[in-house]
Amino acid sequence: MKLLENKVCLVTGASRGIGRAIAQSMAEHGASIAFTYLSSPDKAKVLEDELAANGVKVKGYQSDASDFAAAEKLIADVLGDFGKIDVVVNNAGITRDNLLMRMTEDSFNEVIRTNLNSVFNVTKAVQKSMLKERNGSIINMTSVVGVKGNAGQANYAASKAGIIGFTKSVALELGSRNIRCNAIAPGFIETEMTDVLNKDVVAQWREAIPMKRGGTPKDVADLVVFLASDMSSYITGQVIHVNGGMLT
Repeated sequence: MKLLENKVCLVTGASRGIGRAIAQSMAEHGASIAFTYLSSPDKAKVLEDELAANGVKVKGYQSDASDFAAAEKLIADVLGDFGKIDVVVNNAGITRDNLLMRMTEDSFNEVIRTNLNSVFNVTKAVQKSMLKERNGSIINMTSVVGVKGNAGQANYAASKAGIIGFTKSVALELGSRNIRCNAIAPGFIETEMTDVLNKDVVAQWREAIPMKRGGTPKDVADLVVFLASDMSSYITGQVIHVNGGMLT
């Protein structure tokens, strides 16, 4: 039996990078997959087909998790299509990097709304069904930056630190109902977004990591599968780092 067989998993922001790898790994482990994307229905259809090749039910939803009403509708639609939601991966996020002296109010608020409000919106919307089932795993994507901070990312760091506090609070509130809530803090993960960075800078980052390499999206996805599975049934309220030892 596959680790996630008979489970329905919702992944927000799954159209590329880490989110896409998460959806792919979950499907490979037998989960039915609901995922969200913000734009490009054509790319979403390609992902649907790729995931469905694993013999599981898949459906993509064009939805903005940072919109409270849209998040409520999303959960209602997924429940209508799949009948239940066992696992939620709050992965949607953006960056709008700049030094504080140059950061605008709009760029700060946009990052907080997309990265932090979306986690609140989706978690609040899904908790009713999880409470009814007395079962669930909520996995929130934070970042090493939410723990240590980073110059030029005050907005992003604030949003990711907020996710950590939110995760621990939800774990305390819902633990008695067998609903777990954990956060994953990736370090330097190499995706198509990092491919455009200066090669010398990337090499310096790799050298500063004890394992001497950047992480892959699959490194993160493998941990998501574990936290979504019954193998982690006594783990909640934790922030688990996937960073090759960079904070050690």
